[in-house]
Amino acid sequence: MTSGNEVSSVMSNDRSPLFRVRSVYKTYRTGEVVVQALNGVDLDLYDREFVVLLGASGSGKSTLLHILGGLDRPTSGTIQYRDHDLANADEAGLTLYRREHVGFVFQFYNLIPSLTALENVALVADIAEHPMNPLDALEMVGLSARKDHFPAQLSGGEQQRIAIARAVVKQPDILLCDEPTGALDYSTGRLVLDVLQRVNTEQGAITAVITHNTAIAAMADRVLHISSGRITEIEQHATRAVPSELRW
Repeated sequence: MTSGNEVSSVMSNDRSPLFRVRSVYKTYRTGEVVVQALNGVDLDLYDREFVVLLGASGSGKSTLLHILGGLDRPTSGTIQYRDHDLANADEAGLTLYRREHVGFVFQFYNLIPSLTALENVALVADIAEHPMNPLDALEMVGLSARKDHFPAQLSGGEQQRIAIARAVVKQPDILLCDEPTGALDYSTGRLVLDVLQRVNTEQGAITAVITHNTAIAAMADRVLHISSGRITEIEQHATRAVPSELRW
């Protein structure tokens, strides 16, 4: 039984994963210094799933997110998204994968300062295969009235919501978020989380969120605890909290 504010988990034992990650290692070398960022990661991700990644700085969370998003390749191991072999794809293949399937949201908004909110969103829509109307994307994040404002005229929370609109205008299959509320206050952070949950439930995007804020874990179907480049624990939730219930 779920409360009126909870969302049923999408997890089910009879579902096939869309992502299959097996024995993934990632090693960085700088001169004689060797950093083992990922150390044998196995992971499946499912359609419409909302996943939260928790772990200390340097635990490997961002490296894993970048590999899932095609921004980086593993040193060894396999990573498959549908028919995409991300471990062995060339740069052109990874670029196509990112363009057609992935939306990114980062802690720092990376908006183009000389473009309006609408122009920042439209820039991505112009190169997407099946985009939303950019105005609809701004409406989804509650900022259609600010469409003609430049980033310097927007608050931090508004800029983050523009960044989310830019990520979702392409209607991605995968939405990857690295500390999306890290620079925001409590009330603004909840607004951003509400948008991410709507994208997950309304557009059906697999959504993975890195955060240091353990309260956000209650929104997830599963919580991945990461330490020293390994997934050390996976929590599965029968129901998901909505952002209005979160306290931190």
